[in-house]
Amino acid sequence: MAHDHDAHELEDHDRGLSHDLPALLSRRRALALFGGAGLAAALAGCGVTGGDDGATGSTTAGNGAGAAPAASSAAGGSSSGSGIPEETAGPYPGDGSNGVNALTESGIVRSDITRSFGSASGVAKGVPLTVKLKVLDTGNGSAGLKGAAVYLWHCDIDGRYSLYSEGVTEENYLRGVQETGGDGSVTFTSIYPAAYSGRWPHIHFEVYPSLDAATTASGKLRTSQLALPEATCRQVYATDGYSQSLQNMAQTSLETDMVFSDGYSLQLAKLSGTVADGYTATLNVPV
Repeated sequence: MAHDHDAHELEDHDRGLSHDLPALLSRRRALALFGGAGLAAALAGCGVTGGDDGATGSTTAGNGAGAAPAASSAAGGSSSGSGIPEETAGPYPGDGSNGVNALTESGIVRSDITRSFGSASGVAKGVPLTVKLKVLDTGNGSAGLKGAAVYLWHCDIDGRYSLYSEGVTEENYLRGVQETGGDGSVTFTSIYPAAYSGRWPHIHFEVYPSLDAATTASGKLRTSQLALPEATCRQVYATDGYSQSLQNMAQTSLETDMVFSDGYSLQLAKLSGTVADGYTATLNVPV
């Protein structure tokens, strides 16, 4: 079942400069195109943040298209002081910025996001994927940021987003919040997301200063996206249920994707595992 999300992500409603510029360009690309100081001041005034490209993680299966610079760390690299780029949350965030707000619902704080919670009962099917993110404090030598929180969400095997897409508007699977531990790490149990038309395979996330902030959808530190490497995607998309993803992925690349085309070195996750046993994606998230 194919779902065309691209047009929605591009239009994504008119919410002013602070929303529209990150959605279409990213801070780094906007500065390059418009030259400078005037736009930088405008972005700063709107609270738009972003980081420079640094070193990247790699996949054990190989990067495929769009190989990025070598990794500086084992878990999706970052250089000290470089923040992960600010990106659009897209039209299906479920954080109250575009309709429904799952963050204030009881049950959203969980590690296993394969099942819906509350009165919903859906279960997301697909190749198992464990997502491990490590939030780093760039203001403190890139030490792990203890006591922060990460809200993570992505599409299902059919390219649908719970709470929004036809057929799953009453479901809330593949969404969850975790508090970072002493080393800044969080872990989510999920399934490998589909590739839908117009976008490279990806996972959305938001970082909050605390669990209380996340569950009240306030004080967000960063919104970004994790990119999945081509070689692993091809292995997964060759399995039952993902055939449309293989066709959709052929339409784009990391270099042409609307989010990652201006640089993805801090956002390309390191993947390990197999189709039979499931995969683990790791990424450092400097904020």
